[in-house]
Amino acid sequence: MSIEIGVNMEFIRCEDKPFAAGVERAAALGYRFVEPMVHNGRELLSEAGYFHSVSMDEEPLEIRDIMDRCGVKPSGLSAHCPLMRPEISVPFLQKAIRFAAAVGAPVVNTDEGIRPSWLSDDDIWPVMRYTLTQAMRVAERYGVYVGIEPHQSISKTTAGLLRIHSLVKSPFLKINYDTGNAYLGGEDPYEGLRAAQSHLIHIHAKDISIQQSQDERGKVTGTAVGCACGDGVVDWSKVVGILQDAGFSGVLSVECGTPAQAARSLEHLAPLVARKEGAGSA
Repeated sequence: MSIEIGVNMEFIRCEDKPFAAGVERAAALGYRFVEPMVHNGRELLSEAGYFHSVSMDEEPLEIRDIMDRCGVKPSGLSAHCPLMRPEISVPFLQKAIRFAAAVGAPVVNTDEGIRPSWLSDDDIWPVMRYTLTQAMRVAERYGVYVGIEPHQSISKTTAGLLRIHSLVKSPFLKINYDTGNAYLGGEDPYEGLRAAQSHLIHIHAKDISIQQSQDERGKVTGTAVGCACGDGVVDWSKVVGILQDAGFSGVLSVECGTPAQAARSLEHLAPLVARKEGAGSA
């Protein structure tokens, strides 16, 4: 069992840098795993080198070469899309799965997305089941996992997250647990981790500042990025202990907003992981 530490590429967005520059910075900070974000088609900021997101129209082996040159590996792909809009999400997830296989990412992370106003409470479940069924047909062929994240109106609760996960019976449908989103949604993230422990494939290590907690907890369904791990309300020693007890083997992918926060996060998490794993092997 091994818990690794990685960083989501959102940490470089504040500097208006392209993907390659973000990977170089992550490696320089000491990270050995990164989580790229992918999108369809072409968009201005990425094309101009001001945004880290990667188009899935790019040659995936060139993207893998960028990571290889810096000595980092992909922990997964950030590929969020609306599961209740199958006309969008089925082709997007299938393309993301193929792209993940080509770059060597073991999991595609997503969430249910914003619920369309025209879908009734009864209709949302079969629509998501259809989307996920189509995605899993490709995921199983390529050996790539799909990780559902707690984010948005249904998966903000542990019960909702687990119900979405249960819609399709596939060994490649897993959970990418986001501690910060769960906390802001009003859940106990430690109990959520324990409830989802047998389905975990990837972790978004997102801490929430005291100020954001006071302003937004119970009022929102998640947040784009958090503060540095160790600066906020999440007890990371407790999180690592829960993961170790569950036999989790995978990556804690830090989701923060700046390179300075990414550096502090690694400084905070690395000793906790080393200490817990050392205690576990003693």
